[in-house]
Amino acid sequence: MATFAKLVAFSSLAAATACGTGLAAGEKPCTMIGSLEGVSLDIKAPYAAKVTDASMKVCWNGTCRTSKVRLMASSKSVPQGCTGSDPDDSCGASASPTGDKHGFADVRGLPKAPVQVTVDLRDASGKRLLSERLDVTPRATYPNGPDCGEGRPQAGLVVTDGRVTERR
Repeated sequence: MATFAKLVAFSSLAAATACGTGLAAGEKPCTMIGSLEGVSLDIKAPYAAKVTDASMKVCWNGTCRTSKVRLMASSKSVPQGCTGSDPDDSCGASASPTGDKHGFADVRGLPKAPVQVTVDLRDASGKRLLSERLDVTPRATYPNGPDCGEGRPQAGLVVTDGRVTERR
């Protein structure tokens, strides 16, 4: 029993000591948040209203990966005003639909080098609305900011009036 008490006391002391040593003076705290590797897709209104199904084929160095893209309705924040201007006052916002749609194709092993992406969009009856190939270069993401290290690579595409372009 005395050994157990010493172990608990030592563990408590070690934990308490470690709590104060996390960051050096002036160092930026970084969370453990990460980022997925893949290609995002934004489909702008009014074209988005026609699209119900999306997929992407991403190829590089003789390897291709095909992903179904789950499309979701996009929205923007609309301010609802504040209860005052003091720091303890609150402000509100609501989500307002934009008519756009967005999604993400998870692409394992995506390089930070040029890839060929083929976007296929279909309507509710399964009719192909668009099949377009374009070359893009995925870039590193920094989910915690540039001071906290590099995340996984991503690229972004935008469909406007039936035309696909790379999001910059």
